[in-house]
Amino acid sequence: MNQILKHVDKNINRLIKDLQILIRQPSVSAKNQGIEECAKLVSNTLKKSGIPSEILRLKKGVAPIVFGHVRSKKNPNKTLLFYNHYDVQPVEPLELWEDDPFSGKIRGNKIFGRGSADDKGELITRIKAVESFLKITGDVPCNIKFVIEGEEEIGSTNIEAYLKRFRKKFSCDGVIWEFGYVDSKNRPIIGLGMKGLLYVELSIKESIRDAHSSLAVIIKNPAWRLVDALKTLQDSSGKILIKDWYREVTPFSKSDLKLLGKEPFDENSFKKEYGIKGFVNDKRGLEIKKALAGDPTCNIAGLVSGYTLDGAKTVLPSSALVKIDFRLVPNMDPKKQLARLQKHLKQNGFSDVKIKMYHGEAAARTNPSDPFVAQIKEAARESFGDFVVNVSNAGTGPMHSFVNVLGAPCVSIGSTYMFSRIHSPNEFARIDLLRKTTKCICLIMDKFSKHD
Repeated sequence: MNQILKHVDKNINRLIKDLQILIRQPSVSAKNQGIEECAKLVSNTLKKSGIPSEILRLKKGVAPIVFGHVRSKKNPNKTLLFYNHYDVQPVEPLELWEDDPFSGKIRGNKIFGRGSADDKGELITRIKAVESFLKITGDVPCNIKFVIEGEEEIGSTNIEAYLKRFRKKFSCDGVIWEFGYVDSKNRPIIGLGMKGLLYVELSIKESIRDAHSSLAVIIKNPAWRLVDALKTLQDSSGKILIKDWYREVTPFSKSDLKLLGKEPFDENSFKKEYGIKGFVNDKRGLEIKKALAGDPTCNIAGLVSGYTLDGAKTVLPSSALVKIDFRLVPNMDPKKQLARLQKHLKQNGFSDVKIKMYHGEAAARTNPSDPFVAQIKEAARESFGDFVVNVSNAGTGPMHSFVNVLGAPCVSIGSTYMFSRIHSPNEFARIDLLRKTTKCICLIMDKFSKHD
């Protein structure tokens, strides 16, 4: 292992250059920009590192998956799978970037560019860890598989279909998730779960065109109508008012609460980073951590109606639209929650509100006592010196699909500094964390291979 870890150190410049190449290839799934080109680039990157690779397709119009597979000569009966994605978020607002969003520019200890952290930076640490084993030993300690998708940033709409079609090809004993945060004290956060998601659009159309606002005395304003509908969904404390919304939610176990109690959360640093004065309901301490890991949410992601540009325009809008994301916790079924939302609006007199569902994803959690978790904790301690175990990430990803279809535990650990501006202008990855994470992945592979 010492030779392998030294190889990571000696070849950090190659890691950086390969990451820059990936960053410089745009791959914005929301705009279908550069997806095919990036899939081919990722496949070639795997091959260049000694990892056999192929591009898998589901159907026309669906982003391909890049699949890599290295068979172990030493331990062919155990398989570790790395799940990542090569697509990135749109770069807008462009004017807030200090450099070209796809430049891969290095300043000090940071590499800037869209995807530098989420998720091309994470992906390169996995690739280089496997490459280090192959260069030093000519083998890997267990079978290694890569499943790298191109639609994660638009909801991983087709990942479950891919998993079902290629179930045998993707079969494994454990999954390292596509990302992992590192906190302000440089401790990796070992994530054991992710919340689910129900993303919907509510809309109302009142008239065939916008009208002069003087007509507001006789023409109903759809914006006010939508506001009235929204007020029935959630109260001022954040409690969702839809009947039976929390019906399947189960309380945290004693072991979960113990882990939550140990999780650090720097309230002052968080407030400073986001420029806020306080939290919802003035939450503090354990209540903040419980909310992040286990509270469902009803969040207005976007609200549009009428004139919103500079200056004044006295207009009565013809329509109004809102986008809402509901975060879900284990045992909440997105389809069942959608039906409850539909029933709620109808029973409260809002049958005129149209509902469009964009995405639904169930939540998932890995048992903290799973041996896979212990192996990752050992590797994190050796590579970083310390770590934090997180019961569940507050965000969403298709973890439930992997657990449900492949039947393997999923754990996230990675190199993304928690304030690295992912999804925002001037996204960056820290080079020191890329190095430590690559070593950590090497150690995980080694420890995973030694346990039944």
